[in-house]
Amino acid sequence: MTLTYIFHSGFALETTSAILVFDYWLDPADVIGRILKSDKHLYVFASHFHEDHFSRHILEWRKQKPDITYILSKDIMRHRRARQDEANVWLAKGGFWQDKNLEVYATGSNDSGVSWVVSIEGKLIFHAGDLNNWYARFLAEDSREIIYSEEMDEEVDPVQEEKHFLGELKDIRKITSSFDLVMFPVDGRIGNGYTRGGRQFLERFQVGMFVPMHFVVSGFESAWRMKEFTDIKNIPFWCIRKEGEQIRL
Repeated sequence: MTLTYIFHSGFALETTSAILVFDYWLDPADVIGRILKSDKHLYVFASHFHEDHFSRHILEWRKQKPDITYILSKDIMRHRRARQDEANVWLAKGGFWQDKNLEVYATGSNDSGVSWVVSIEGKLIFHAGDLNNWYARFLAEDSREIIYSEEMDEEVDPVQEEKHFLGELKDIRKITSSFDLVMFPVDGRIGNGYTRGGRQFLERFQVGMFVPMHFVVSGFESAWRMKEFTDIKNIPFWCIRKEGEQIRL
């Protein structure tokens, strides 16, 4: 398998039978131009309606490659970002779909939409979407305070948010306790402890390869901070350096 970093949380995974594109937003290196010329079947995933994870531009690809299979989170339709007839598969948490090439489980998120568990060619793939411990910097041992989130424009309870995140991980473990490939947010904007969500994931799952994502604002090298923790567990880590970069798995 070959994994290509597109941008932000966007990746393309090419196998012997298919190409899977996750959470496309922008494409500075024109990765999709090459993919649309491939003879392999293309599956396009979007984990939720946020503009940095779903772009209506993906629906235009069908003009060049009519047989694309679109697998989208139901919240995209609920927020009127796409119509029901514009995707082949709509899934919410707990949903399942399969065809001759792959099996797809829509698992939960403590943000919007879903995360993805995909089984293809004997490998288990996880794309987290926006599943993460987003309020880690407020989680001092004695912290019990409600804080105001400017991004969400509401008050949040960091302790309860973490419990929600860990609860979603517990639900995912009902499907599997190991993955061959994990794509997970390592976002420096969280502040102190921004690797906490990733570390908590590694405590609960066996991982064959850990790939950071959602770091576009804080920068490539900020995501490499996670490597210290994957090294402790002897888990390969991809230090992504540029858009369009590839790695053989």
